[in-house]
Amino acid sequence: MAAMRVSIGRVKRDISELVNRVAYGGERIVLTSRGKPKAAIVSMKDHERLEREGAAQALVGWMAWQAESEKLTADILARRQDRPLDVDALWEAARADLEERDANTIGR
Repeated sequence: MAAMRVSIGRVKRDISELVNRVAYGGERIVLTSRGKPKAAIVSMKDHERLEREGAAQALVGWMAWQAESEKLTADILARRQDRPLDVDALWEAARADLEERDANTIGR
C-alpha cells in the first residue's frame, strides 16, 4: 500500500480527518516538510506490529552477538590452550602502569 504524502501545513488544518483516515481507513500518511519526508502517521495496529518486529529484530541481533561472543571466547581459549586469562593480574598491571604514569607526570 502506497503512503499518502501530506505537508505539515495541511496536517495543522486537517489533523482530525487524517487521523480518522489512518485509524479507520487503514491508510498510512507520510508527513513532509518542503517536499521531504519527516515523519509518518500509522494506525495503532501498524504501530504495534512495528514494535513487535523491532523487538524481534533486537532479540535476533542480541542472539547473534551472544553467539559471536561465545565463538570468540572459544577461539581465545583454544589459542591459550584452555588457560583462562588472569584478570586480577591484568588489573594489577594496568593499575601499576597508571600509578607510574601519574608519578612521572606529577614528578615533572
